[in-house]
Amino acid sequence: MIVTSTDSVEGRQVAQYLGIVAGEAIMGVNVFRDLFSSVRDIVGGRAGGYQAALREAREAAFADMQEAARSVGADAIVGVDVDYEVLGKENGMLMVSVNGTAVRLR
Repeated sequence: MIVTSTDSVEGRQVAQYLGIVAGEAIMGVNVFRDLFSSVRDIVGGRAGGYQAALREAREAAFADMQEAARSVGADAIVGVDVDYEVLGKENGMLMVSVNGTAVRLR
């Protein structure tokens, strides 16, 4: 499936707009703290464990969105937006949300 942040797919025409699709993934921040304390794999100023957990959440959100698009017969998602939000009383959760427009291409 083609997934793009642009409003169109170069060289292809949109035959039908099928609606907005979205995907979300929420992770407890304690997961990140555990990774920090147990792994401590800071390389070049980056926390590898934190980045891996964030990447996993982002990939799960994208997979969720793509499944929603497939369920309506789409072969592409255009205008994709990715958002990150810290949630909870003590900022204890991280949410990754993605959304875009499901389309069928010619």
